[in-house]
Amino acid sequence: MSIPTAQAASKQNAGYHAAGLVEDGMVVGLGTGSTVFFAMERLGERIAKDGLSIAGVPTSYQAAIRARQYGIPLTSLDEHPGLDIAIDGADQVDPDLHLIKGRGAALLREKCVCDAADRVIIVVDPTKTVDILNAPVPVEVLPFASAGVFRRLAALGAAPVLRDGVKKDGPVVTDNGNFILDCDFGALADPRSLEADIAAIPGALECGLFTAYGEKITVIVGEEKDCRVVSL
Repeated sequence: MSIPTAQAASKQNAGYHAAGLVEDGMVVGLGTGSTVFFAMERLGERIAKDGLSIAGVPTSYQAAIRARQYGIPLTSLDEHPGLDIAIDGADQVDPDLHLIKGRGAALLREKCVCDAADRVIIVVDPTKTVDILNAPVPVEVLPFASAGVFRRLAALGAAPVLRDGVKKDGPVVTDNGNFILDCDFGALADPRSLEADIAAIPGALECGLFTAYGEKITVIVGEEKDCRVVSL
């Protein structure tokens, strides 16, 4: 299904605005997803035309492949455990700048990059902004412990579903070799507590709730003609 023209324009506006916040010499976390790829496109143009010098830390194989296509030099968290800025997307954003992420199954590395960055720019189109988070919460799970994690998540009120691959038989396998459980909790009255409860489950390696980073997050909401900038 192709992205509607208006939605594509809003994604591009958000991505290009985020790319404009990157300064020469920065080490940049590069998230995974269609809106972030517009930011990479613009960064590649700035590198080629303006001589912008940056290094990118990709959050997935897909992000790394796309960054190379745009001529963005890559590095790693091992070499740069502290990042100047990260650009990433989100599946949902609430007014407190709590996020649900992980539709692209890169949530574990995305949270590592988010934690390492001094500033986090979240790029979204208007459909991703909500009053209350209510999308399914992805949880990256150690395959060895998947049955036990499934049981514990159900006890928290979820309806977990093992994410199946597309054009592949069987479950999605993340870049880290793990499974994804998509967990529908309904509307999340207290996403911060839920994130802590999931983190306490042995074998649940990370979840797609990002509730601890609001103070350093800026959300760029792309619109058809411009952008709206939201921060706390």
